[in-house]
Amino acid sequence: MNRIDSVFNRPEHKALIAYVTVGYPSIEATLKVVPILAKSGCDIIELGIPFSDPLADGTTIQKASHYALQNGVTPKICLEVASQLSQMVDIPLVFMSYFNPVLWHGAELFCRDCADAGVDGLIIPDLPPEEGSELEAITKRQGLDLIYLLAPTSTQERIRLVAERSRGFIYLVSVTGVTGARESLPADLETFIARVKALAAQPLCVGFGISTPEQVRQVARLADGVIVGSRIIQLMKAEEPTEAIASFVKGLRSAIDKPTAND
Repeated sequence: MNRIDSVFNRPEHKALIAYVTVGYPSIEATLKVVPILAKSGCDIIELGIPFSDPLADGTTIQKASHYALQNGVTPKICLEVASQLSQMVDIPLVFMSYFNPVLWHGAELFCRDCADAGVDGLIIPDLPPEEGSELEAITKRQGLDLIYLLAPTSTQERIRLVAERSRGFIYLVSVTGVTGARESLPADLETFIARVKALAAQPLCVGFGISTPEQVRQVARLADGVIVGSRIIQLMKAEEPTEAIASFVKGLRSAIDKPTAND
């Protein structure tokens, strides 16, 4: 059993997954915040590799990615950071990257470097499963999970395909659009999750637009995991970011573990 599978094999446990952009606002900040996220109750950390054209990301993560790129953060540096973090935390690390940096690095070399750095999986938002067979084979050889995404607009055929091929978990995009904190969850989220559950055996984790304990609580009732990113990125600029992030994540963890409690 790999480390991502072990997260979802804990009875009655719902996963809390946090996203950070590597190098925002600095490499030092990434190295400091990720252990705090792990200590505060996160089960998996998504490490975003900065990219110049992040089509799936909203304003918050776009700005963080742009800032990191201006500071010279490259995929090679992200691999070095992941290697350091894998020695600092004992929870799975997953790279979220668009396909272009993977292709530029060389898919075989990139996956081998990921495995050497202690990375457990990859999320590639712009890689559809119809075009993912080569990367699937490479990631399997390197012991990495290739995690596919589904959106509310996904057809039954696409859901079946992802259910056949996604490893680790399936990333459910809660809304048709980009990442970013939102005031409420979409009304059809429960129906969307049920559609995927009917066809997929993998754990289902929901992201995009989730930013409050109440939203996390609602999603955790329906799915196997909750993914939070933009709000954490926003807190990286707080006056005391480590304290603010620790408090925020502990609140999310409590909302998941005590679903009848008040925020």
